[in-house]
Amino acid sequence: MFAFLKAIPLGIALTVIVCLFMGSGGTTGGPLNIRTFHFEVMETAITFYWSWMLFLGATALAFFLFLMMGD
Repeated sequence: MFAFLKAIPLGIALTVIVCLFMGSGGTTGGPLNIRTFHFEVMETAITFYWSWMLFLGATALAFFLFLMMGD
């Protein structure tokens, strides 16, 4: 259980980093389905990229790594 809780922030970090590089290049990543979100706050445009499939895969990868390390 603790391995899964520790894996969630690493899954988020890996997803943001990979989506940033792939999304800024203009690709959707095929089955990764990277989505683009645009926000405008006080004349500042923010673009955010996210993929739920990549998040699940990255979290599973981190989870199994933590399980192998033995907490």
